[in-house]
Amino acid sequence: MKILIDTNVVIDALTSREPWSESAEKIFLMAANHIVDMYITASSATDIYYLVRKYLHSTEKAKQIMGKLYSLTGVLEVTGTDCMEALASPVHDYEDAVLEKVASRKEMDYIVTRNIKDYQEGYTKAMLPDDFVKMAEQE
Repeated sequence: MKILIDTNVVIDALTSREPWSESAEKIFLMAANHIVDMYITASSATDIYYLVRKYLHSTEKAKQIMGKLYSLTGVLEVTGTDCMEALASPVHDYEDAVLEKVASRKEMDYIVTRNIKDYQEGYTKAMLPDDFVKMAEQE
């Protein structure tokens, strides 16, 4: 199963942000145990680095965390076509529309996010982390 994980879920896991960290960390464990193939976008990677560096107050620690993240996730490119097509997407938030275009192009099974309402009109099903964990544990 291939999932594109949204920035908010990655930050929940990396910073143990409550009350969301438990399900986010379970998803990371699923990726580590090769139960799911977890991906982020290249544009999300820069946002994640910025937020982790700010949280840790350390460039070196942030780089170490990013290296560990990259060992668990694939990084999907964001193309110019993704950006242009996102302008006409029924997904109203542009950043989410770009992510959804990448997920669709790369044939992801799910987008895992805490912000599912913005993805209702997209082609790739969005799931809350808790719901994704429950579904994956039943399979």
